[in-house]
Amino acid sequence: MANAKTSRKNEQRAARERLRAEREAQARKAKLRGRLLVGGAVVVALAVAGSVGWYVARPDADAAAAEKPLIQPKHTSGTTVTYGKADAKHTLDIWLDPRCPYCAGVETGLGKTMKEQADAGTYKIEYHFATFLDGSLKGKGSKRALNALGAAVNESPEKFMDYLGVLYANHPEKETDDKFGSTATLLELADQVDGLRTPAFNQAVKELTYMPWVEKVSKEFYNQNKTGTPEVSLDGKKLDVLSGKGIDSISPDAFKKLVADQLKG
Repeated sequence: MANAKTSRKNEQRAARERLRAEREAQARKAKLRGRLLVGGAVVVALAVAGSVGWYVARPDADAAAAEKPLIQPKHTSGTTVTYGKADAKHTLDIWLDPRCPYCAGVETGLGKTMKEQADAGTYKIEYHFATFLDGSLKGKGSKRALNALGAAVNESPEKFMDYLGVLYANHPEKETDDKFGSTATLLELADQVDGLRTPAFNQAVKELTYMPWVEKVSKEFYNQNKTGTPEVSLDGKKLDVLSGKGIDSISPDAFKKLVADQLKG
């Protein structure tokens, strides 16, 4: 038990450090001033320790896509992807980062159970996403995976659920692995979901169609003052769904008991 508690504390400490690094990166971005276009590159003046420093931020596909007009995926509401019966009396809120292995542990361990309970009307699920690992660990896998998930939910909520399960079943074992930064990988994994590889889906993944929406979704994580992922709550009350043993979640039966106890209260 002591070892499990120590491991959990270490995991939480690491998550806080990642989030702190990303918040600092966001703060630095907020201080950017004096944008000048020079030779096809954006030159940005930074106020650093009372002096002016310079760096060159070259345009790339992801940044350019994020500047395009917002296109909202079908079957979404603002920054939220909802699954389940609209008239369900209870709501299960889930916050995930696509690159987060602990999020993968929750989805692979409990995703099927959550879907079954949503289908039964026990609650509806509201998915919220973060992409802070791209900033704190460098890369683009979280945002590109979220763009692909936007393309999936645009097809249907059911395809979104199936694709979410496939992504986490094939998640990077280490957060530092930017596996989902590969468009080819995201498309290959989509082959595992029947009917998902439509021309519209393929185009959205390749052209990063939903990247402006991804940016909007990502900012909501900070707007809500969240401290890390995964986070699961039922009607606003957090549920402890991690087992404390590596990335594994609690068992489906233990989760069902948590839900039942919460609904009784």
